[in-house]
Amino acid sequence: MWAHTPWQGRFLPHPLPPAERLRAYASWCNAVEGNTTFYATPTRATVETWARQTAPDFRFLLKLPKTITHERRLANAGEELRAFLAAVEPLGPRVHALWVQLPGAFGPRDVGALAAFLRGLPPEYRYTVEVRHRAFFEDPGAARDLMRVLGGAGAEWVPFDTTVLFRSPPTSDAERDAWTKKPRVPRRAPALTDRPVVRYLGRDDVDRTVEGWGPWAEKVAGWLREGRSPTVFVHTPDNAEALPLARRFHDDVRALVPELEPLPEPVPAEPPTLF
Repeated sequence: MWAHTPWQGRFLPHPLPPAERLRAYASWCNAVEGNTTFYATPTRATVETWARQTAPDFRFLLKLPKTITHERRLANAGEELRAFLAAVEPLGPRVHALWVQLPGAFGPRDVGALAAFLRGLPPEYRYTVEVRHRAFFEDPGAARDLMRVLGGAGAEWVPFDTTVLFRSPPTSDAERDAWTKKPRVPRRAPALTDRPVVRYLGRDDVDRTVEGWGPWAEKVAGWLREGRSPTVFVHTPDNAEALPLARRFHDDVRALVPELEPLPEPVPAEPPTLF
């Protein structure tokens, strides 16, 4: 997302060479959702540029390629997994977690495949799992089975909270597109590990987005007080204001937990002037 066009020149300097764009983004936020890795495994050289642009404590949460999660459905994907792990190795400690995003058709009957897959993963990484089948949210037995598998592997369950998006009809083209693509599932908040991860999707209207994240600010503050280290990704359908919204969410949590460290100071989008 650090090359998102609406941010260029508004929040991030423009033009910037590709090898500097992540560095500018990292002055706004200290974590990134690795969505591009879902579509293709990056080259090792590309990942080396990501490492050079970020501090060792910057958090990458990288999605496994869809060839593993969606096409092979976690089975017989050893070659693809090895290639992916070799490519992301240069990030070192920056890999906060590897993200297993599963398709909506991956349901309770597939939990055994997930358990086998998680058992075969290298222990040096942490793992997060995102499910979209409604049964995991509506059937207590299915939820318990999934949590048992995740707990046995020390993996986290990533909630994708779209409840604010679906609370009322869409009012923009981006919202209408999101209505056709995003999962419509109940909000889920419990954390399974000391590194909970949250995806929150608001609206293109800033005020409605901020109003809707109130429960998450309280929840994240509680996790911090418990000694957990949560990561929260703030989305809107068009993501045009996602950078300042992420910082605003961080400020809301800091108001509840004052000892939380501030985010870095963003690099100016435009060079300073003499007047």
